[in-house]
Amino acid sequence: MANYPSDGTYRRPRRSGPSPSANRWLPPLDEPAREFSTDPPPRSVRTGTGERVTVTRAAAQRSREMGSKMYGLVHRAATADGADKSGLTALTWPVVANFAVDAAMAVALANTLFFAAASGESKGKVALYLLITIAPFAVIAPLIGPALDRLQHGRRVALAASFMLRTLLVVVLIANYDSATGSFQSWVLYPCALGMMVLSKSFSVLRSAVTPRVLPPTIDLVRVNSRLTTFGLLGGTMVGGGLAAAAEYLFGLLHMPGALYVVVAVSVAGAALAMRIPKWVEVTEGEVPATLSYHGRTGELRRYPEQPPSKDARQPMGRNTITALWGNCTIKVMVGFLFLYPAFVAKSHDASGWEQLRILGLIGAAAAIGNFAGNFTSARLRLGHPAQLVVRCTIVVTLGALATAVTGNLLVAAVATLLTSGAAAIGKASLDASLQDDLPEESRASAFGRSESLLQLAWVTGGAIGVLIYTELWVGFTTVTAVLILGLAQTVVSYRGESLIPGFGGNRPVLAEQEGGLADSAAVPE
Repeated sequence: MANYPSDGTYRRPRRSGPSPSANRWLPPLDEPAREFSTDPPPRSVRTGTGERVTVTRAAAQRSREMGSKMYGLVHRAATADGADKSGLTALTWPVVANFAVDAAMAVALANTLFFAAASGESKGKVALYLLITIAPFAVIAPLIGPALDRLQHGRRVALAASFMLRTLLVVVLIANYDSATGSFQSWVLYPCALGMMVLSKSFSVLRSAVTPRVLPPTIDLVRVNSRLTTFGLLGGTMVGGGLAAAAEYLFGLLHMPGALYVVVAVSVAGAALAMRIPKWVEVTEGEVPATLSYHGRTGELRRYPEQPPSKDARQPMGRNTITALWGNCTIKVMVGFLFLYPAFVAKSHDASGWEQLRILGLIGAAAAIGNFAGNFTSARLRLGHPAQLVVRCTIVVTLGALATAVTGNLLVAAVATLLTSGAAAIGKASLDASLQDDLPEESRASAFGRSESLLQLAWVTGGAIGVLIYTELWVGFTTVTAVLILGLAQTVVSYRGESLIPGFGGNRPVLAEQEGGLADSAAVPE
């Protein structure tokens, strides 16, 4: 579906006939997209003048040529499908910066935060770690989505502020770095780590609310989110994490926190890039906030109101969307669990450094491969029945956790991690498809913000399980499997049009009508 107005001359490639716009915030495009072109690099080696062609000069020329080709490849990928005109390209670079900041922080705090909290410390200290870093975010996360609904003209500033505040927190960490021990004081480390976590998740929620405003005309929201995630993983996590690791090693020779300096540079750049996002993402006129609860009657279709909704109108999410949301939250519990628990398992036993590296490397590689494969696959799937696909992904994740709980084997845990990462990517793409198809356009930005808040809260729940549970592989996976079975049951029941929790399950129409503001009327099938 097209997502911004055209002048009638625009045609989609490889599709029959034009399609009306559904994104009323974007201006029309009057100029055709320009093909990317780059001038060939200047010839620094002149063979006709008798100048000697040295190995150094030849290598420098080859490096410039490869750099120019690489830049052209990245530029074409970032601006493809009209992304440069819709504003998607401008959003892509802050997303890459956010991934890079997260990767660099993970490198900087790997030994001082995550592993230190698990290395043979008492349960009391582990509980304190959870209380300081995880529990406060569990309280903050549900408030992020509703706060976005009240944020009228400041989404770009909020995105930039999420970077600048992280810059401030990192500067505080650098100022309190103890070069003798290579660590930070606890009263500084834990609050700053919490702040970095909250700001990173807040950026993700804000990005989900902004993304529907910058859709190009030839691709849908599912592929846009897959593209953003792919750019983030390749340009942010891999490149940014690699630079942070190199800086940490080189600056470590001088007893300085090198990865934190990378965080400062990237976060400042991310703030500047966030302010270059087009202004039309700020327009909120006519938006109707989405809600998770439903108080109407059941049915199959929605009757659209014949008059504009009032200010207190709310748009409930439909049955398929709620099913996809329950399934994704269940999968996110497993993702959060796998983020922290393997590190605790690796450090809790008297294993050598190589054994710990083997455990974490195996789990980390499986997660990375699964994530990339899941995003690659979801970008090419025909998501005609997204709720059904989410149910299947949830079943796969639950079975993987159950197999690990039964065997207690590290290789099985790695396979479960691979399946979980892939299923998480495919499930998220299916949720995006359901939000786009089943909700009116004026409620999509709000729905994405609220759904992302719930997903982050589910991630925190899984991380809390990974911190609190005894560090024996089969014990941890048995506990998380029990939670996953409950989530799977609610997902399946919601898919069938029922609910274990009144008002928050699938006992609602596939397309729910708006509530409040107008006189509520029952949805009637056509």
